[in-house]
Amino acid sequence: MITAETKYLGKLRCSNVHLKSGTALITDAPTDNKGLGSSYSPTDLCALSLTTCIITTIAIYAEFKKIEVSSIEGSTEKKMSIDPRRINSIDVSIMVKLADPTNSKVKTGIERAAHACPVSKSLHPEIIQNVKLNFIQ
Repeated sequence: MITAETKYLGKLRCSNVHLKSGTALITDAPTDNKGLGSSYSPTDLCALSLTTCIITTIAIYAEFKKIEVSSIEGSTEKKMSIDPRRINSIDVSIMVKLADPTNSKVKTGIERAAHACPVSKSLHPEIIQNVKLNFIQ
């Protein structure tokens, strides 16, 4: 089954529609690669996919284990290499606030879940994944 359809809009931009939901997303080449930088680049989405997958995997784990999570937030930094032009590293910082921040067993389980996300396992092994998980009060 097709997940999304993409149309080239010109000027290094694409319109992408998620078929199941109808949600649209525009991609644009970054300014350092002749684009306008007016939206996510394809490599931005790749890096962001790691962050959102980790957060989603933590949420699934917490729901399965009946762990009360007050909030999960993250930030993503992508670093590119020049020759060849590709993602060199992705830095992800995840902040998790638990209802019971003292339970070390819960924290260990969440850490394991975070490092088991499917995107992490799908990225090329040469892409450095720096994932920092912080439990906040």
